[in-house]
Amino acid sequence: MTSAGRAASGTDRKGPQPPIVAPSILSADFAKLADAVAIADPAREWVHCDVMDNHFVPNLTFGPLIVNAVRRMSRAFLDCHLMIERPERIVDAFREAGADQITVHLEACQDPGATLDRVRASGARAGLAIKPGTPFRAAENWLDRIDLMLVMTVEPGFGGQTFMAEMMPKVFEAKEWRAKHGGSFLIEVDGGIASDTARIARAAGADVFVAGHAIYGAQDPAAALSALRRAIE
Repeated sequence: MTSAGRAASGTDRKGPQPPIVAPSILSADFAKLADAVAIADPAREWVHCDVMDNHFVPNLTFGPLIVNAVRRMSRAFLDCHLMIERPERIVDAFREAGADQITVHLEACQDPGATLDRVRASGARAGLAIKPGTPFRAAENWLDRIDLMLVMTVEPGFGGQTFMAEMMPKVFEAKEWRAKHGGSFLIEVDGGIASDTARIARAAGADVFVAGHAIYGAQDPAAALSALRRAIE
């Protein structure tokens, strides 16, 4: 593990308690990445890294090198969302780069259980994501192995899309399953999250709110982050 990863990561590193805003650097100006990352308060926010491979989703973003750069810029909890095929092949590289949590897509894993075990073996917290077309029940077999359940509220691949309110029943199902079975995972939503839609997701049971365009597309990203934080508290 890199010195940056060792200093800032670990299975005991859980970050702030919910509700949590997780600014997504996918929508940030990479020429001013340090400034973009700096608005996340490590005591209150996560930093969300959307990794896309142009195979599982129709877009190509960045890899472990950028994650490591973000790690060196911030002490915030790093939440890495891998929208890539066969993510087990590169889990260790993202953990070495400093990822505190690695979320993989159920639809992208040949063996979801083995992939989640690989994430845990790396020392990262394990997340499982489902696309809009995937029912909640498809993920139930693995919910006792995860730290985070990510319900996508847009089709993964691009930022700036419209929030899909019809995904809220899945958020509610996750909340109910957690209560019934004594689960400890957090529930995250990603896609079209702004102050108004975050309130809807919070009412359904979401704990973590990934927002890119609503924060970094604003004239004052720090103020936009504060407004979103107030909306869910």
